[in-house]
Amino acid sequence: MAQLIQIGNSQGIRIPRPLIEQAQLAGKALRLEVVEGGLLIRPMTQTRAGWSEQIQTMIEQQGPEAVDEDWLDAPLVEQGDDVRE
Repeated sequence: MAQLIQIGNSQGIRIPRPLIEQAQLAGKALRLEVVEGGLLIRPMTQTRAGWSEQIQTMIEQQGPEAVDEDWLDAPLVEQGDDVRE
């Protein structure tokens, strides 16, 4: 059973360790959502989590991606284009 406890001018939730372990919440930032009849607690998900490791693995397996030499010196704007800042 979780309990609300006083923490300064706020309140915190004391969650039993077995529930934290079962929900895999240990050490994670949490997102709280008000839902009908209660409060939903979820771990925060990080956008692009693990991408760096996955890219490094692909580079190790397949080598670096080839550079498209044809576009390196291409102008960013065609002459005569009306560019406004």
